[in-house]
Amino acid sequence: MEKFAGISGNRDGMVQIPDGEFLHPMEMNCLEKQVKKSWSEHFDNRHLVISRTANLTARHNERGPCQHRSRCNRGCPLGGYFSSNSATLPAAAKTGNLKIRPHSVVHSIIYDDKLGKATGVRVVDADTMETTEFYARVIFVNGSTLNSTLILMNSTSDCHPNGLGNNSGELGHNLMDHNYNASVEGEYEGFQDKYYEGKRPTSTYMPRFRNFGNDTQERFKRGYAYSCSGHRPPMSQLHKTVLGKALKEDLTSLGPWKFSMRGMGECLPYHENKIALSTDKVDQWGIPLLKIDAEYKDNENEMQKDMITTAMEMLEAANFKNITDLKDVRNFGLNIHEMGTARMGRDPRTSVLNKHNQVWGATNVFVTDGACMTSSGCQNPSLTYMALTARAVDFAVGELNKRNL
Repeated sequence: MEKFAGISGNRDGMVQIPDGEFLHPMEMNCLEKQVKKSWSEHFDNRHLVISRTANLTARHNERGPCQHRSRCNRGCPLGGYFSSNSATLPAAAKTGNLKIRPHSVVHSIIYDDKLGKATGVRVVDADTMETTEFYARVIFVNGSTLNSTLILMNSTSDCHPNGLGNNSGELGHNLMDHNYNASVEGEYEGFQDKYYEGKRPTSTYMPRFRNFGNDTQERFKRGYAYSCSGHRPPMSQLHKTVLGKALKEDLTSLGPWKFSMRGMGECLPYHENKIALSTDKVDQWGIPLLKIDAEYKDNENEMQKDMITTAMEMLEAANFKNITDLKDVRNFGLNIHEMGTARMGRDPRTSVLNKHNQVWGATNVFVTDGACMTSSGCQNPSLTYMALTARAVDFAVGELNKRNL
């Protein structure tokens, strides 16, 4: 996966962030290097590293490299970061087997009760509202966590009256989202003559050290990581009425260096954290809206307290001043890693998917995005989804060749 996507980073030799096939890493700035050195002297099990990121530090597979503009969300004309537009769709197009049908909204999966398998999907044209049915021997559902499960829930039949694969009653349950509510910042008095070049599109990273190795916490289960960044913001006060030389000086003057730490805490899978289809509200294409009922609970809240306290202690040890708890409040859905709701498992009575990501009771339907996850961990999960998908595709091709699907 790393070779195809193009991941830059170090081979850091830590089991909690396994090494892969990386392009050369981006560089820490002067403050981040100083913090890394200071923490290595104060703490045995806490290691600041440059983040592994899907931004190219060299031309790779006819893409990139990254220009350090940090405008990835606008789309990169050079393909400097990994996305479907820059990488996977062009690769699929080269096979000659890809047909892109834009403005299509998947309504549901068609299940044949007599055959005991899915036969296709119903699609609503977003513009004309026309419904079309497409047929296939194998169906992969990758609409992202919430929408994948919405599609399964909206796919009912005599054999699956409560949604495709929901005979266990687990479909929609065990929703998870990383806890980003711990955010701390401090000021550093040194390096007043230094700055950095460009806008590096990634942070530094401290891998999990809580409830790991020799560290044991009794107040909460599992652990967390930190996303960290050293930066020097401008002093500009644009609300002032300034012109000419005064405006130029206002825009180019720099304040003190700052270092921020944001925790990424693991969220446990709670059965009561769930989604369900609305019984009285639909969207513009006639598909039921989702009702979401989820919250962080005591384990996540205790972990959050530790993330804040520990970050402040670490900044103090590195000689930072004016250390501040930014008191972030981000509910479910305001973060970026929804998982669960169609969990994998060994028993059809307690899960939605089997070990090959096949829907129980509809083995030619595969779900390989975040919906399949049983635990959230505290790492970015995208590569895991890609690996699960590649694994499931390989299995599906084998089963097709054996005429089992």
